[in-house]
Amino acid sequence: MTLLIASLRLGRLVPSHNLTCLTRHLSVKATYKPGDKMTIAGKEYLVDHMNNITPHLLSHVGKNLHLQKHHPLHHISQRIIKYMYGRYLSPRGNPLFSVHTHLHPVVTVHQNFDSLLIPKDHVSRRKSDNFYVNEGQLLRAHTSAHQSELISMGLDNFLVIGDVYRRDEIDSSHYPVFHQVEGVRLFTKSELYGSHQNMEEFQLFAKGEPGSRQPPLHHPDTVQLLETDLKNCLMDLANTLFGKEVEMRWVDAYFPFTHPSWELEVWLNDEWTEMLGCGLIHQQILCNSGVSDKVGWAFGLGLERWAMKLYEIPDIRVFWSTDPGFLTQFTFDDPATPVKFKLVSKCLPCINDISFWIPTESEFEPADFYDLVRDVGGSLIERVHLVDEFTHPRTGLTSHCYRIVYRHMERTLTQEEVNQIHHIIEIQAADTLGVTVR
Repeated sequence: MTLLIASLRLGRLVPSHNLTCLTRHLSVKATYKPGDKMTIAGKEYLVDHMNNITPHLLSHVGKNLHLQKHHPLHHISQRIIKYMYGRYLSPRGNPLFSVHTHLHPVVTVHQNFDSLLIPKDHVSRRKSDNFYVNEGQLLRAHTSAHQSELISMGLDNFLVIGDVYRRDEIDSSHYPVFHQVEGVRLFTKSELYGSHQNMEEFQLFAKGEPGSRQPPLHHPDTVQLLETDLKNCLMDLANTLFGKEVEMRWVDAYFPFTHPSWELEVWLNDEWTEMLGCGLIHQQILCNSGVSDKVGWAFGLGLERWAMKLYEIPDIRVFWSTDPGFLTQFTFDDPATPVKFKLVSKCLPCINDISFWIPTESEFEPADFYDLVRDVGGSLIERVHLVDEFTHPRTGLTSHCYRIVYRHMERTLTQEEVNQIHHIIEIQAADTLGVTVR
């Protein structure tokens, strides 16, 4: 499939009578079956029925855009690191925070969910939302998957920066791979309240029921101090990167692993856009990690969102471009160099619709179709969205119509090229999802 799409991008069109056999052959070669072995970032894993990692997705693993010098994600991650280094210093004047940028992207279900107190029946565990290697392992959905492990190792203040993977909608601000920064800071009582003669008057936790096995609740004063430190840190970070005039607001949120929790939104592309989630670490997580005498906060932010705001980049696919016209715009050594992204070209889109009947016995998931479209079309896919759905009154069959927007980042596609890719998508949808194309 990769060779076929590459030939389309270079203008070498495949004769239509060869499409069916070529597509079927390549789809078989690209499919992992239970019992197969899959290599991910240098490690080998046994595949089972839960595996849903596509060849297109797998080709992105190990790219580590945040580590590539002169890449915008590297620049912005370096600015965040510098900010945290300067804000939090030890009594000796050394940075408190350690930074971890090379942690392996495959984690266990326990790391990704259980260690963060995510309930067994929580929707975020669904196969339709994640990329599973097998029943017990997956590509991390967030850098928070490493939180408990690092705390258990004795780290109190750290940043984790890495690629994360989610089966999400397809549009200009969503991509199945993106990059996150996880920040964690823990406090002892004296670190939070300061040193006083009568330290027994200060309490990290509210008094609970005698003999209770539940983790202690934070004292109201503890909550106030942690919230103030956390929000001031993140608002100052936003001001440092975006300027004092940036519009932002806090929104109450819910996460199983923090309480209370908030999201920070900024005004981006004429709408409020979530830039990060944060909150006070649930005390049960700290107790499970062997740190019952400390409290702390955590945040997670998406590097792409911050870079899109900072550099005025309109489309998340741009970050994966290898076009020199994109990369040379960020060829500077000082990450704080002010620059605004300039479009190499504004290529016109091609729009094709696809309609199909879904079998009544099928457990059809739109995420499976999105993966298929992305796997066939790669970075040519700008957006996929459902435009029509209805159920036939006589047969009871449900029909979906999806609109696919094709746009090359560097040149204008011809309708003939798009039609050939679209035809492959129709064939693959029928073969792999069991739908009947209308």
